[in-house]
Amino acid sequence: MTDQDEATQPTPAPKTTAPADLWPTIDALWTWLDANRAHGGREGLLLRMLKLSEEVGEVAQAVIGATGQNPRKGTSHTWEDVQGELCDVVITALVALRTLTPEPEAVFAGHLARVVERSSGSAGDRPA
Repeated sequence: MTDQDEATQPTPAPKTTAPADLWPTIDALWTWLDANRAHGGREGLLLRMLKLSEEVGEVAQAVIGATGQNPRKGTSHTWEDVQGELCDVVITALVALRTLTPEPEAVFAGHLARVVERSSGSAGDRPA
């Protein structure tokens, strides 16, 4: 790895746990969004799910900007920008999950447990 490669590598975030108020915060965001939505019913549900694609696109844009892959724009983002965009993806996904169920914490915990078991089971150290 060259010095230039090392300079463009993302810096690891400090290890912390999710805040105790994660799920109440997600519920508050969902409540606010639900009260201020422009579209209801099935259309509103679909638009909430599509918001996730928009956020993923912003991750891609930030990665392209952090690596300077667009010669017209050059290096337009930092790896910290990428981290922020990834956080937006996670928040948007959790709000979308809350849109589908009043118990997103239980649904997420159950799914996470299955992914962990699948990943650490007979498949060895293979990621999910």
